[in-house]
Amino acid sequence: MKKNLYSFAGNMVAGSTGLRPRLVALAVVLLGTTAACTTTTTQHLTDTHPVTHNSSPSSMSELRIADSALDSGNIDVAKTIYDQIVQADPHSVAGLTGLGNTLYAVGDFTRAGVYYQRASQLDATNTAPLIGIARVAIHQRRFDDAISTYRQVLTLTPGDALASAGLGAALDLSGDHAGAQAALRAALKTNPGDPVLSSNLGLSLILGGNPREGANVLLDVTRYPAAPPQARQDLALAYGLLGNTEAAAEILARDLPKASVQDNLQYYEIQRKRLQQQPVSSISPAKVAAVQAQPVQAASLR
Repeated sequence: MKKNLYSFAGNMVAGSTGLRPRLVALAVVLLGTTAACTTTTTQHLTDTHPVTHNSSPSSMSELRIADSALDSGNIDVAKTIYDQIVQADPHSVAGLTGLGNTLYAVGDFTRAGVYYQRASQLDATNTAPLIGIARVAIHQRRFDDAISTYRQVLTLTPGDALASAGLGAALDLSGDHAGAQAALRAALKTNPGDPVLSSNLGLSLILGGNPREGANVLLDVTRYPAAPPQARQDLALAYGLLGNTEAAAEILARDLPKASVQDNLQYYEIQRKRLQQQPVSSISPAKVAAVQAQPVQAASLR
């Protein structure tokens, strides 16, 4: 779906080191056990698009209608059509994947995973259900499973931007920022200028303790009018950690109400003070230590 399915929104992440108040988890981020704040700032882009699928000519029209309904948020209509497709053909990989997508969209990740697994068992080379499986794994905080599945997808479709974005998000959530950045940079060589990959790279750099470089990456993304709100909010996060509160507030005000802007600014200040209290010997001039993550709104794994 074109909405953040990871949303990977709600608070999904909490448990490792990193930083980002907007991705339910990643999609931003690293599950850190900090108190929940009302900020809605960061989130790994990993699932802003629905998982697509291959289908036979006989059911393509129904699938197009169902996919369109899902994209527009008409979950009940989409589910009804996918149900009809599966009833007519219990082995329809596209229909089973579609049912998984409808359940994923309403947050029923366990049942969504069942349908994705059934679809994948019918066609192990179809990447659509595999991506669904990986997204569910991230929501359930099974990051190693998600990483393994995304790598499986990339073996089948090298350089795939959607899978690469998801892999980067999963690695970030697991605390492997260096691995996430390597995966995202490699994907950008194949998909130069991809805004989702670039946004996730910028966020990963911030989470890994390098907000200045992250800001530089995000500036290239946000200079376009159609830049996703997540990229702007991640840029605000970088500015906030660097102490440029005025710039952070100006960016946040484009997408958030005044109260949420203030919540985010307070969060940045808390994190900035925490960094300043760390021993000087532990912080290099060009890099600050990774910031504890806060529960993040599920980012879209693309």
